[in-house]
Amino acid sequence: MNYLSAENLTKSYGDRTLFKNLTFGVNRGDKVAIVGANGSGKTTLLSILAGAMPPDAGIVSHRKDITIGYLDQQPDLNDALTVMDVVLAGESAQLDAVRAYEHALAHDDHAALEKAMIDMEKLEAWDYEAQIRQILGELGIQDVEQLVGSLSGGQRKRVSLARVLIQNPDLLILDEPTNHLDLEAIEYLESFLNTNNGTLLMVSHDRYFLDRVCNHIAEMDNGQLYTYKGNYAYFLEKKEERELAAASELSKDRNTFRRELEWMRRQPKARGTKAQYRIDAFEDLKEKTSGKRSDGELDLNLRMARLGSKILEVENLSKRFGDKILLDHFNYTFKRPDRVGLIGKNGMGKTTLMNMLTGQLRPDSGKITTGGTVKFGYYTQTELDLPENQRVIDVVQDVAEVMKLANGDTITATQLLSRFLFDRSKQYDFVAKLSGGEKRRLQLLLVLVQNPNFLILDEPTNDLDITTLNVLEDFLLNFSGCVLIVTHDRYFMDRLVEHVFVMEGEGKVRDFPGNYTDYREWRDAQPKKSAAQPDKPAPAVAKNQTPTPVVSSAANTVNATKKKLSFKEIREYETLEKEIESLEQRKVDVVDLLNTGGPHEQLIAWSREIEQIEQSIAEKSDRWLELAEFM
Repeated sequence: MNYLSAENLTKSYGDRTLFKNLTFGVNRGDKVAIVGANGSGKTTLLSILAGAMPPDAGIVSHRKDITIGYLDQQPDLNDALTVMDVVLAGESAQLDAVRAYEHALAHDDHAALEKAMIDMEKLEAWDYEAQIRQILGELGIQDVEQLVGSLSGGQRKRVSLARVLIQNPDLLILDEPTNHLDLEAIEYLESFLNTNNGTLLMVSHDRYFLDRVCNHIAEMDNGQLYTYKGNYAYFLEKKEERELAAASELSKDRNTFRRELEWMRRQPKARGTKAQYRIDAFEDLKEKTSGKRSDGELDLNLRMARLGSKILEVENLSKRFGDKILLDHFNYTFKRPDRVGLIGKNGMGKTTLMNMLTGQLRPDSGKITTGGTVKFGYYTQTELDLPENQRVIDVVQDVAEVMKLANGDTITATQLLSRFLFDRSKQYDFVAKLSGGEKRRLQLLLVLVQNPNFLILDEPTNDLDITTLNVLEDFLLNFSGCVLIVTHDRYFMDRLVEHVFVMEGEGKVRDFPGNYTDYREWRDAQPKKSAAQPDKPAPAVAKNQTPTPVVSSAANTVNATKKKLSFKEIREYETLEKEIESLEQRKVDVVDLLNTGGPHEQLIAWSREIEQIEQSIAEKSDRWLELAEFM
């Protein structure tokens, strides 16, 4: 059953055509994701399909008897309303009953309350109201009476998402639904959409989310829409096949074009009508071969400033806002090359910690000592405040006109922008004309162009396309400085970090060895504590000490019944801690030697030793984690 169909859609902005004569459809039960490069027109297409924007040409039609819910990237909400008022602003008998009940309750109107309760019972709306509060809570909105005008941009997006989900429409259209959600909220949304029987159309760059939720992928590429029936992993496989076939076809077309061009040049100016069909075919072939182009490849091969042995020491760091404790005597010494993920629910203090590390916010107490060679590169959630009437090339030249690459070569601002997939025409566009993803890519460029050696990335995956994310991941894997990352993209974090700081609330920070999935698996394996059982305080992490997962007394009791470590295993556990610490220090020493330079053979030997050390650390850490569960 067809829910949505679009025929021959065309949309242009000025002299730029996003897509032309595009045809697309969504059937009942489909869960479709639209993917593609930044600026390819994904959000524009979604707005047109949702009816929020008209196309220049073409027709969009929806099945008449279905309801549609649409989540915009920048939701327009009434600042004077409360969260609950906004969420209840829908059209249904159940919503009317819940609105009447909430109003009577707020105004202590007993007569109205009695009638509202009867209506709630009749319409079976009690579960509906409980579902509203549950969805809001899962998305991190606890105070339903606060005014929308007091919410942050991320909170507004979550309220809008809750409103759309609560309406339970037949067709759900979502533009970047995981942006501004913490990791647990994303997993809740993932579960919600997987158990919901509705139809879904969305734009997202979250690869785990795409793989687990969607059964169709539609790729925007050079104004065309290519559809694949399957999840994201299937799409990647079939896309590679399509690109290989397209490359082969393009090569054949260009060979034919060269032969026909030679024929055209040999013809006299006054051609007879006999060869007109061949002339027309030549013009079609010319358009076909010139229209196909590669998207280019983002190149982040930029130079890093030298990083000394002393990097960043944090001692007894504490911070609170009012009665809320964000950090309580936090300690850590950063080593090279630390790759740390920072996780925790929204409002736990992740951005606060990063702002203190970079000197933008003062702690209440404690000490932060920064090494003399440290040069921070701070990529923030907030978009840079750039003049909308400034050209892209001028923005970069204001920072530097010439930049050095890792191999010592120098490039101009124009060449650097080209490497960041800003073609010549785009470089001279005004900032106002850039898409959200293109602005974020420009922001990333402005951070990296300053040659930092300690990168702090606050939600770097928001609005960046998947191609850019893949290249950024490769760059960070080869980055020899320190990296501290906050991201809701679980794939991005799993690929990059070696341990995570888990902000658990009340100022507690757990340092867990492993990536996000390792932590979740460990956490989910822990037995649930009873409500009466208090939490054990998280121990402070000592400098250069291998972090130990804190296991509750309940976990000790349960695990003891499962298995009791032998004396030999206890000694192995204690020895592993020392061995891992020793290997980490040796790795730092060898990296320092490698950076000082030397004979070619020696450099190769040091590189191989680093690989062997990293493999040994990984193996010993796995065994240490296995034993830690039973300590």
